[in-house]
Amino acid sequence: MEDNKQKLYTQIDEFLQDKSHEVKKYNRGDIVEGTVVDVRDGMVIVDVGYKSEGIVAGKELKSDTLDWTTLKVGDKILVYVVKPEDAEGQLVLSIRRTQQASAWITLEKAKKDNSVVNTTVVEANNGGLIVEIGKDVRGFIPTSQLDASRVYVNGIRQVGKDISSKVQKRLNALVGEKIATRIIELDREKNRIILSEKMITQSRDLGQREKTLNKVKEGDVLEGTVSGITPFGIFVNAEGLEGLVHLSELSWDKVEDIGSIYAVGSTVKVMVIGVSDGGKRVAYSIKRLLKDPWAEAIANYKVGDVVTGKVQKVVPYGAFVRIAEGLNGLIHISELSDKLVKDPSDIVKVGDDVKVKILSISSTERHLGLSLKAVNKNTPVQAEEVKEETSMTKQEFESAVDTALDEELNTENTEKED
Repeated sequence: MEDNKQKLYTQIDEFLQDKSHEVKKYNRGDIVEGTVVDVRDGMVIVDVGYKSEGIVAGKELKSDTLDWTTLKVGDKILVYVVKPEDAEGQLVLSIRRTQQASAWITLEKAKKDNSVVNTTVVEANNGGLIVEIGKDVRGFIPTSQLDASRVYVNGIRQVGKDISSKVQKRLNALVGEKIATRIIELDREKNRIILSEKMITQSRDLGQREKTLNKVKEGDVLEGTVSGITPFGIFVNAEGLEGLVHLSELSWDKVEDIGSIYAVGSTVKVMVIGVSDGGKRVAYSIKRLLKDPWAEAIANYKVGDVVTGKVQKVVPYGAFVRIAEGLNGLIHISELSDKLVKDPSDIVKVGDDVKVKILSISSTERHLGLSLKAVNKNTPVQAEEVKEETSMTKQEFESAVDTALDEELNTENTEKED
């Protein structure tokens, strides 16, 4: 009797220790193999080792790779866990979503291997293209990640009010096109797939780009070619790493027409001045590799000198005067005359040659503070005398000049953008 009891205890222990007898736990999104135990009208019952059998019904039966009506009792199939337990305590499964999930698994492998993903354009918007990768799986190709030849005339990137509508027309014309891409970003939880055609068309640069990105640092000098021209600067591809040389970093002088200086394909040397967002944003400079003309030009001048210049622009707060190439200054409205001046154009006009006295020199702001009235009075003026002449301290006067020049710069930038 004792022996039988001991054998029974041993059998119970063995059963409990056998993991195959444990009730399995599943979460939404799990893909598991199960055995078909019943096929009814619009429903398939599947045993997946759960506490209850799972049900595949309705639209969850639809699949391009498996016809559920051909299933027989005993068949092994892969199913997707939709709900571990519904309101009735049943395990809800899907055949349709198994196909979708397998597509994601394929995409994850493609991203890891950096392999090609073939897509079909189904829609265009002002940001890029929506493409179909597989059944019920869609991704997005931003305009910036399309080959430029698809988007811009002659493949040269452009911006402007009239450009965006032209770009949109070209994007709309791509609906139905097949485009080979590589994956930039993949997030299954957010159903987010970002793709790039440029990574295919510019694949020759990929290895070089990564190599350059890993070694480059601010201050490095690289040689590259101009890959695009826009009103706000030029794009340069230097050793596979593309970046922007902003208008303000092209030259020490004011640049009126970028196209007259650079052309797509031109070879240039650039200095790296910024790398951010994993190399997605790279800033270059050309002017920092050039000799600054300010230092040479200003070496010939000092506070108190009387110089001749030409009025370049008249504004409500004064007049801008060019003293020499790359050397400009401002006659503030308070320095135009001893009398009250309401409109600077009553005193000077664009193109006038004027004699002015230098009141201040700012190397950091790269400008001169000038006075017309000090010359007309024919009295020696030092920077310290500005308070007596203008009812301003030297610091207040220079601050006024700084403000005026900032306003002028903002005005120029606004005009450029318009």
